[in-house]
Amino acid sequence: MSHTDRVTQMRAVVLTEPGPPESLKVSSVERPEPRQGWVRIKVEAFGLNRSEYHLRAGMATNATFPVIPGIEATGTVDLAPGGEFAVGQQVVAMMGGMGREFDGGYAEYTVVPAGSVVPVTTDLDWATLGALPEMLQTAHGSLHTGLGIQAGQSILVRGGTSSVGVAAAVLAKEQGLTVFSTTRNPKRLDMLRELGVDHPLVDDGNIAAQVREILPDGVNAALELVGTNVLPDTLKATAVHGTVCFTGMLSDAWTIPDFYPIGYLPNGVRLTAYSGESSDLPAAALQRYVDLVAAGKLPIRIDRVFTLDEIAEAHRIMEAGEAVGKLVVSIT
Repeated sequence: MSHTDRVTQMRAVVLTEPGPPESLKVSSVERPEPRQGWVRIKVEAFGLNRSEYHLRAGMATNATFPVIPGIEATGTVDLAPGGEFAVGQQVVAMMGGMGREFDGGYAEYTVVPAGSVVPVTTDLDWATLGALPEMLQTAHGSLHTGLGIQAGQSILVRGGTSSVGVAAAVLAKEQGLTVFSTTRNPKRLDMLRELGVDHPLVDDGNIAAQVREILPDGVNAALELVGTNVLPDTLKATAVHGTVCFTGMLSDAWTIPDFYPIGYLPNGVRLTAYSGESSDLPAAALQRYVDLVAAGKLPIRIDRVFTLDEIAEAHRIMEAGEAVGKLVVSIT
């Protein structure tokens, strides 16, 4: 291979068809070229997300194969033909079809629409910064777009040890809310307390009773990250005129068969949903959160950092639900 060939190639994780974690193959592929309005990012790190597990397991409906997965990436601008960003600028990218409709962040370089790129300036190490974009975007969007939280309210985070659950609890505390958060594992209650959760609860399937023992009227807001299998109980934990936001499907239970609203929804409890884009996390909000993390005021949990070659093992841990907080891959 000549020097010229080497510089036009890159290492990437390629998924040719759905399958087990071992279906994720690290390969040498052509480095992508950005067209006008798109930006090439030299990827330094990326976080793992359950939607990438859904893609790999064959649950994604809008995927084309072969594909380089990854709905987010963190790194520096390598090329921006439209001049939207300066070469070398620190950026994060997320969503907008990444890793589904076009190749995503599981690679040394990724090309994404300029609208999916958010600039950031920080001295945080790449792995820590790589943990933040999608996790913060989903938590921030769920709390502010989905739930419209206000200081002084109470919130239940169902699925509290997931990466989004951890971020949502921390952001809600930072916004002045009283936080209830669930885990199925009693050994994780102390970890939730360390994050600032006011009322860590062991999820026995009847969280509504536990919440109402503490708050007889129920919580003002609830973030559902587990799935439709526990959604009725989450709704029962919520006060009249309170809101439940359906954001996550950790259980892979996505739909409600024979949905009958009057029988399903408690009187006066609102059900909404959130599945956002990078535009839901403005650059100023991302920068503020990143600065808080850097100052030690926003405790974000990274479970483990992997190399690109360990991607199958990272997916196995994600699928098994063994992580508390975020799983990250560091390219460098």
